[in-house]
Amino acid sequence: RFRHRHRPYIFSMRLTRRNILVTLAASALSGFPGHAQQAGTGWRSRLVRAARAQIGVTRIYDGAYVRLAYPGGDVDSSRGVCTDVIIRAYRDAFQFDFQKAVHEDMLAEFPAYPDIWGLTRPDRNIDHRRVPNLETFLSRHGEELEVPARARDWQPGDLYTMRLGNLPHMAIISDRRTRSGRPYVIHNIGAGTAEDDIIGIYGNERRFRFTAPMPD
Repeated sequence: RFRHRHRPYIFSMRLTRRNILVTLAASALSGFPGHAQQAGTGWRSRLVRAARAQIGVTRIYDGAYVRLAYPGGDVDSSRGVCTDVIIRAYRDAFQFDFQKAVHEDMLAEFPAYPDIWGLTRPDRNIDHRRVPNLETFLSRHGEELEVPARARDWQPGDLYTMRLGNLPHMAIISDRRTRSGRPYVIHNIGAGTAEDDIIGIYGNERRFRFTAPMPD
């Protein structure tokens, strides 16, 4: 059960290279740059590398509510939630700050965002770390694409969301694949940032793409 209205959704999962044993503990353009850019190979590779660099650094899944600096606020890099993988990857790869972007969009169009947590105004400490909010932002300012009929048709750098029961999760599609061609995802699903084969396992899968401008 959720014990605090500000807490993000939390997963607790044990992962192996080939399978996932799941347990629940409790539980992230017009007007934004880069919307019209094409996500070329270099762009995708840069995002995936930034996500993969978190493996071995972020070792703990921790969904505690934390007051953050703004903009560019973050919890300690040793811990975080699934959305922190995405947030950190975009900051490191493109200097794009989802904290600032989501907060400004919510200030402008607060009713467009999910009314799940009983808030009456944006909270820049946590809004960008919640999967339903990031899904809304990406739908508004990026692209939501059809989920491929074949797992092998996912593209590196695509953003993947799903629901484990009613609990949301988010990941970045990797450029590495299984022998059968299934893409791995880079995510934190309970044991720190890792690269795993989970596409097609869970419900309500969605596919997004968000191209941020390449830094100089």
